[in-house]
Order: sequence, then C-alpha cells, then structure tokens
Amino acid sequence: MVHTHTYDVIVVGGGGAGLMAALYASKRARTAVISKLYPTRSHTGTAQGGIGAALGNLEEDHWEWHAFDTVKGSDYLGDQDAIEFMCREAIQAVYDLEHMGLPFSRTPQGRIDQRFFGGHTNNMTGKPVRRSCYAADRTGHMILQTLYQQCIKNGIRFFDEFQVMDLLLQNGAVAGVVAVELATGDLHVFHSKAVVFATGGHGRMWEVTSNAYAYTGDGVAVTLRRGIPAEDMEFFQFHPTGIYKLGILITEAVRGEGGVLINGQGERFMERYAPRIKDLASRDVVSRAIYLEIKEGRGVNGKNYLYLDVRPETVNYYAEKDGRTRPDGSPYRVTAEEILAKIPDITDFCRTYLGVDPVKDLIPIQPTAHYAMGGIPTNKYAEVVIDSRNTVLPGLYAAGECACVSVHGANRLGTNSLVDLVVFGKYAGIKAAEYANGVDFQPLPEDPTDFTRQQIEALRHGDGREKASQIGRELRHLMFDKVGVFRTEEGLQEAVEKIKELRERFRHVRVSDSGRAFNTELLNTWELGNLLDLALVTAVSALERKESRGAHAREDYPKRDDENWLKHTLAWLDGDRVHLDYKPVVITQYTPKERVY
Repeated sequence: MVHTHTYDVIVVGGGGAGLMAALYASKRARTAVISKLYPTRSHTGTAQGGIGAALGNLEEDHWEWHAFDTVKGSDYLGDQDAIEFMCREAIQAVYDLEHMGLPFSRTPQGRIDQRFFGGHTNNMTGKPVRRSCYAADRTGHMILQTLYQQCIKNGIRFFDEFQVMDLLLQNGAVAGVVAVELATGDLHVFHSKAVVFATGGHGRMWEVTSNAYAYTGDGVAVTLRRGIPAEDMEFFQFHPTGIYKLGILITEAVRGEGGVLINGQGERFMERYAPRIKDLASRDVVSRAIYLEIKEGRGVNGKNYLYLDVRPETVNYYAEKDGRTRPDGSPYRVTAEEILAKIPDITDFCRTYLGVDPVKDLIPIQPTAHYAMGGIPTNKYAEVVIDSRNTVLPGLYAAGECACVSVHGANRLGTNSLVDLVVFGKYAGIKAAEYANGVDFQPLPEDPTDFTRQQIEALRHGDGREKASQIGRELRHLMFDKVGVFRTEEGLQEAVEKIKELRERFRHVRVSDSGRAFNTELLNTWELGNLLDLALVTAVSALERKESRGAHAREDYPKRDDENWLKHTLAWLDGDRVHLDYKPVVITQYTPKERVY
C-alpha cells in the first residue's frame, strides 16, 4: 500500500540539526520530520563535552579566535567564509538554546560555565581558553531534549520509525522523498517543495567506533544515487579516547578538566607531540600520537591501548607543573568529588563497561572512528551544491554531520559538531521555508515509488549465497585496518578492490524475513548497502589524495602539499566507478601555515 502526504518542507532526520531545521522552518511553512528513530534517541544525544562559543564568561575570548582555531584545526581545508559565519553565529545560538530552556552548567555568578577543549586557544598567548559551554557531560542530550520540546510546542508533525529510501527530483528541483514505515512495511510518498537532509554520519563502516548502529550514512547514500556528489569523504575523524575494544567515547572534556594521556611506560607522552598545549591538541594530532606510541612499543603490556588518567593526584600534579590556574588566578586543584560532578556519565560508563573508577583507576583507551568531515556538499546557508562551480540544487538542503559546508575541513575541533548543527540546522530551516513560500510544487513522477521498490525487491530476491552479517564484518575490519588513522597506497588500493568485491557479493544477499511489519532485517541490510557505497567513495578519494592533511594521514606522503592538494574532493558514484573532481578552498584571511600546538 502507498500513502501520500503533502508538506511545504520535509526534514529527514530527528537529531539536533533536523530538529533545529524543523523548528525554524515551521515558523513560516507547513513542516514535517521523518526519522528512522524516535527523535530523542538520535545520535546528538551522545555528544558529551560541550558546544563551542566565544562567550568570554570566564576569560577573554573572541569569535575571531574561535574562527582561527577552527581554520587551523581543519588543517586549512575548511572554507573560511563559512567558518567565520559559524563562529560569529555560535554566540547567539548558545543564548537561544539557553532561552529555550537548556540547563547549562553555571558559574558561581550564574553565567553559562565554560571549560577547556582540544585546539581552542587564546590566539595572543597560544594557551588553552575556556570556550566550551556545557551541561555536565550531557550537553548533546540536553540540546536534543530542549529542541524536541520546542518542536512539539510548535505542533510539528513527526513520522517516527520511517526510513527514507529515495529522493524525488523533477525538472531539476526537489519533489519530495519516499519512505518505508517500519510498523507496517507500507511505502509513503512525501510530496514537498523543499527537503532538508539531516541524517547524521556513517561511522558504522569501521570496526571500532563511537557511532550508534543507526549511523549508516543514509542521506549521503540516497543523494549519491540521485547523481549528487559527496565532498571530502576521505576525511574521517578518529577520536583519541574511545574505551578500549568497545569504542564508546570518553569525552575530550576529561582532558579539559585536567586528565592526561599516559603510555605503557608511565610517561605523559603528549609533551613530545604538542609541547605547547599537550593533551589538548587537536584530535588528529592526539590520535596519531597514540598510534605512534603503540607502534613504537610503548603500549600497555604490549597491547594496542594506552591510559587516560584523571585521578585527582595526577591532575593536580600536572596542573601545577603546567602552571594551570583557575579564572581568578588561583592554582588549579581538584577533588574527586569535583571531577565526578563534572563527568557523571563518563564515570558511569567506566564503572559499567570497564569495572574501573576514573578517580581511582587508569582508563584504558584507543582511538575510535568518530566523525565524518565529508558529506553532501552545501554552501553556508545549507543549500546543496552539485558541482565544482557550487551550482545550487533548488529545494534541497543538508545540515549536521551528513553535510559538508565545509567548516571542518580535514579535521573537526571538539565542540564544533554541536555548533555546526545548531547554526546550519537553523539556516537550513529558514532557507527551506523561504524557498517553499516562493515556488509551486513540482509534479510527482508517474510512479514515485519505483526505485524504492526496486531496492526492496533486490534484497528480497537475491540468491542467498551471501550473508549480510559476514559482509558487514569484513567491511568493518577492512576499513579499520586499511582506511584508518594511517594509510598507504598499497593498503588503500587493496581496500578499493576488496570493497568492490564486497559490493558484488552484496548482490547475492537475500533477506530471510519475508514479513512486512517491523522487518528490521530488511532495513539493516539496506543500510549495509549504504555503507558499502560510501566506503568505496571514501577509499577511492583517500587513494587519490597524495598528501597528509588533518585526519587523512598517508605514511607514503607524510607532508601536507598545499601547492597540489589545497582543494576539496567531489566524488560521484556510477556503478563500481567513482568519478572525482575538485574545487578550491575559500580563503578570506588565514593563509596556510604549519600547525604548531
């Protein structure tokens, strides 16, 4: 059975970016949100440490400093006009969240509290600056709850547990989307003037990841199949501190509160790699340092992990050694109670999954696949662009992790994901509503569900020679091994050929559950197909980029090459072939320099 719905604006995804877009679009246009999850289960809820904004509540700070740190953190691949726009807008965005009711942690004077975070600095002294606005270590959770409440208040219609499988384009513009309803298996056509994709990242293609099972790159895969390129897919961030083997994130806020990284010989090793700000260097720098320590034999007991130490005696020792002070100038000293109050969820994770108490024991960590810098190309108003000339596709918008503005370039700074989703989610909603109010509906195709049914039937009628679970395991292991923190020509070439083989084997998969209602096997298998497509684009883009920049570290090309590679990658997928093009990075005032932390 096919159902048809009509809205001015459809938002695909119920996380922070989607809810922000829906909230602002709904003020001027009839808006609905389609989410494959209940919205408050979205991945924004896992963001822990804070949202970056130069409020200057505890010490001097300026949005221009935030912008420079973001450009530097991006290894100069971020588009500087978009970065300046985001960092300037971040301040009001945080106050808007506060006015919506978000319960930020507070200073004794009642202001929004701020903490140190990796890569955020005082541009005059080079020392860390308190820029991260936080709600204990549950900041993303609080943003998600606050925005969802506001959306309910505004009467926005939610279609929860609906999986969008296709984007409808007519006459070079958007006509809507097609989704399958989990509860019934029915197809739903959503006829709309504008569509906002806010579907999150694709970290489930790696073996050790902080990403939830739902993070399968659906939005980027759907748009790729409709001829829209993906931008900068070779850049995927590995967060330095995931729980060993599990990948569950230990927020950077732990280091912001004074935690330090320790190798198997008991050394605080970051002094060798980032002598100025040590454990608070950008994530790509810290992740590579951890891998090098392990590679050179300084892992714990010869294994592939190191320690994060946030015990009060360690924190206080290094705070004194580093000359760290409180905002009032007094020496920085903490108690176990203060640490537990600021990272309650992290404490629970450590006790539950590791059986360790972070204020008494060392925490075993390893880098974990965390965040996609690449995705659907957009400009700073969240309008999707489809070529190297930045041609806008009318009616299509993207925001959050599925989008590539590009404000993160080759490496994202901590706290900037939440800034990204509230700022560009807001403008996606505003621009989508503006567009919808100025145009008529495009006609629907004669059979709008045709391609969706083709995808479903292919999964139901494969010959069954292959199992999706086995293909998924092989993909995750391959990507972690060959397209991980460090990469080589040989390894990337091997990955490309193996992914092509896995995609061919995927054609033989048959879903065993023939039912229609709550057929999670069918949708999980379709999601694996998305990951296979994005893995191929990622590996080919990485193979062709002959340099090291940000999260893309080539052992065979260890230097950054601004002369040849200061440019964005655009990738189109055509069967097993990936076509690449490039476009220049927007530079306004910060010429590329060597990064020193």
